[in-house]
Amino acid sequence: MKFLATTAAALCLTALPAAAFDIDKMSDSERAAFRAEIRAYLLENPEVIFEAVEVMEQRQAQAEAAQDIELVTANADAIFNDGFSWVGGNPEGDITLVEFIDYRCGYCRKAHDEVVELIESDGNIRFIVKEFPILGEGSVLSSRFAIAVKHLYGDEAYEAAHNALIKLKQDATKTTLGRLAESLGHDKDALFAAMDTDKVNEELNATRALAQRLRISGTPTFVMQDDLLRGYLPLQNMQALVAQKRG
Repeated sequence: MKFLATTAAALCLTALPAAAFDIDKMSDSERAAFRAEIRAYLLENPEVIFEAVEVMEQRQAQAEAAQDIELVTANADAIFNDGFSWVGGNPEGDITLVEFIDYRCGYCRKAHDEVVELIESDGNIRFIVKEFPILGEGSVLSSRFAIAVKHLYGDEAYEAAHNALIKLKQDATKTTLGRLAESLGHDKDALFAAMDTDKVNEELNATRALAQRLRISGTPTFVMQDDLLRGYLPLQNMQALVAQKRG
């Protein structure tokens, strides 16, 4: 409560004209009386505290959203046209949705089917996947596997591997990934060799550097046009955002 009262008082004071008072020029007694008036007012009108905090949070959210737009604009080419990230959905779509994903992330798994439904039901969304493994060795192995599949077997094979990895129930190890490779009809030895190439390292490092510039620390993180959306979003929210983007 002390924090809320201090915050509310600060907001009230900053709302006053600059020339209304100069607290530094007050005498000790004037300053004490002034503080007592603020305290009495807040005790009599406690709802003001929460109203003030809500205003402050709204302003912070607006400032963060504006900052995120600047980050997306400054990094647009790396986000939307890096030349290596898989592009699905409608490549000519009027809306572009980008997802930074980790295959071991529970919320990425929760979002997966909803993202698929959004793209398939809409039909006019360009979808880009950014491999961003941040949850340990299993995540890194999974992303290396997916990228290697793309390099060796193409985009359709990558999509199948991507969908299989996001639903993989076992831990991602060389053994389980070897079985997955065989179930997808791929040469596991060739895939394991491709997973450790400089080309795979370069893609992972480029995406990691991009995420750092965008101040992304968790998955899933989405970029829809110029909006940076941090965290899981239900299907209805994504549909509403698409409609909003189209005006």
